[in-house]
Amino acid sequence: MVYLISLGAGILAGVLYGLINVRSPAPPAIALVGLLGMLLGEQVVPVAKRVIEGVPLTRAWFASECQSKITGVQASASASNNADNEATDASRQG
Repeated sequence: MVYLISLGAGILAGVLYGLINVRSPAPPAIALVGLLGMLLGEQVVPVAKRVIEGVPLTRAWFASECQSKITGVQASASASNNADNEATDASRQG
């Protein structure tokens, strides 16, 4: 199922390229910058939700929730535990 979603997103990107008359595939540097933008943009949603809920943004939360999705490297267990502890502390305060 994930592959079909990925294929659909690729087709949508191809259609957009066609509409704005950009040759596909884009030069590698431009394509990589675009992919980085997509990864960063995807993390705006959880950050915005957290801000709207009034929960503080912490380095440990970002490392456990966002960093691995951007870099593809899993967060360490200690970072995950720190995020859990900070979430518990925040819920006790509010």
